[in-house]
Amino acid sequence: MMSNESTPGRKLAVTLVRSPHGRLRNHQACVRGLGLRRLNSRAVVEDTPSNRGMINKVSYLLKVEEL
Repeated sequence: MMSNESTPGRKLAVTLVRSPHGRLRNHQACVRGLGLRRLNSRAVVEDTPSNRGMINKVSYLLKVEEL
């Protein structure tokens, strides 16, 4: 699935597959920070340590693919 290495210029496609409604505010903020608004919305983000941290925090709500 995802490796632990973050390489500049690589992209990740993240899809929101579970609702953040009723979750911790930090987790809701991470979802919004990744550019996801509603269920099944998809965003392509840079593979950076900050984005990886947000993805790891809310991984139970997301589906992640490397591009």
